[in-house]
Amino acid sequence: MSSPKPSTIRVGRRYRANRLDGPYDAIVIGSGIGGLTTAACMSKLDKKVVVFEQHYTAGGFTHSYDRNGYEWDVGVHYIGDVGADHTLTKRLFDHITDGHLKWAPMDSHFDRIFIGDRHVDLVAGPDNFKAELKQAFPGEEMAIDTYLDYLKQVAKAMPGLVVGKVLPDLAAGPLRKLVGRTAPTFLNRPTREVLEGLTSNQELIAVLTGQWGDNGLPPAESSFIIHALIARHYLYGGYYPIGGASEMAKTIIPVIQQGGGEVFTYADVKEILIEKGKAVGVRMADGEEVHAPLVISNAGVFNTFDKLLPESAPHRDYYQQKLKTVERSMASNCLYIGLQDTAENLQLPKTNYWIYPGTNYEKQISDFIAAPEETDIPLTYISFPSAKDPSFAERYPGRATIEIVAPGPYDWYEDWSDKTWGKRGDEYEAKKEAYAQRLLAKLYEKFPQLEGKVDYYELSTPLSTDYFCRYSKGEIYGLNHTPSRFEQDWLKPKTRIPGLYLTGQDVMTCGVAGAMIGGLLATVAVSGLKGLPLAKRMFVG
Repeated sequence: MSSPKPSTIRVGRRYRANRLDGPYDAIVIGSGIGGLTTAACMSKLDKKVVVFEQHYTAGGFTHSYDRNGYEWDVGVHYIGDVGADHTLTKRLFDHITDGHLKWAPMDSHFDRIFIGDRHVDLVAGPDNFKAELKQAFPGEEMAIDTYLDYLKQVAKAMPGLVVGKVLPDLAAGPLRKLVGRTAPTFLNRPTREVLEGLTSNQELIAVLTGQWGDNGLPPAESSFIIHALIARHYLYGGYYPIGGASEMAKTIIPVIQQGGGEVFTYADVKEILIEKGKAVGVRMADGEEVHAPLVISNAGVFNTFDKLLPESAPHRDYYQQKLKTVERSMASNCLYIGLQDTAENLQLPKTNYWIYPGTNYEKQISDFIAAPEETDIPLTYISFPSAKDPSFAERYPGRATIEIVAPGPYDWYEDWSDKTWGKRGDEYEAKKEAYAQRLLAKLYEKFPQLEGKVDYYELSTPLSTDYFCRYSKGEIYGLNHTPSRFEQDWLKPKTRIPGLYLTGQDVMTCGVAGAMIGGLLATVAVSGLKGLPLAKRMFVG
């Protein structure tokens, strides 16, 4: 099979050593949304920041790509909390893009949860959300009311957890104890355990946790913290960036450049430079050394402490031990589909479809992992980017796109991990094709009018995630959001190594908003008192 043609969507400036324009106040490793947020926020504080991205385009999981006349996002399927100017997510986006990133609302029924043959919609707005659930589950009114109250209680507890990420250790310890005493007892319990304390109706629990794919852990394993944050994030509906996901990086980079900084692509960082116990810069793949008093890693904790930190670095053994306390998140397959007709003509909705064979998510996953070819797919997520983006029809007239995400463990494809992208051989392509056909069958079950209309499709695997985003096991959400993860006090922007900081989804939580908040916290951590007005403006308004 011939290699597919590379995407033509390129955001950022191609790296060349002679294009560097130092000295820089800070180096950011990785241009995911956390890294871009930190760089833009620091630029607003008159800092000159350079961002190094090893991929051919900036944005991390927020980038877009095109092929065969179609365009898809790779990770931005929808964003919540941007429909009103007063929300933290919207304020932060406006800050780092100078207000240039615009949003289109999805349908009010933004998520449709299928449990076997039945479906229940998640509807925008707390009152509508509640009313839809109560109509679907008569007799469960008290459980539904209590559930929404629990979401509020988690939101009230979060400021203490967030502030603890940037306080010095001497102050952070007492704050954690205070939060532990005042927070609700269910705060960091497993999600399923919390919900089974409210109701015995497993179908209601399945609907309430039907977005578990947004954090990568089924409800028996995830912390209620991440469940509640995601549920509240979408309580007022879902939104999509006008112009596609790549508009995020496109609108953030000019803000970074205003401070004299730049975002370089094809810029492969091989090592963090340590001198006299401090991080002082990075060594690039071409041997170039770039120095700065601050090095901020958006590469994830496994890459940062296992691959980029030299053996001789101080505290390396400490972080090697700490890496044993966290786990990599789920890997996935994604089927990218192109159709030669408009979303309107094809009757594609602005609603995400979450398809499950039944209510027992955990058993369905374990059965599927044990016997994938004989077992129904435990989670199928279908997204319609061309329907969500009002600019798509103008940019790609007469065309439409669909994406289907489903579990795909890394070890399914590990035998081909040493092969080059696009040249992994017929056996690998046959394995992909078999899964692609299963996912297309899921699509045709819900949208029979699409059968025979598909013009192009391709399946990405965890090997693609590793190749393009450097997550070596194909993990898409950084670290697993277990209760244990939220007890790790070392997951914060400031590391034990002077001059080295962390940003992105491993600092706080996964998702675009979670990684952005990680980026904001990193800015506050490196800026000290100068960052406090920014934090107040973002968190308080």
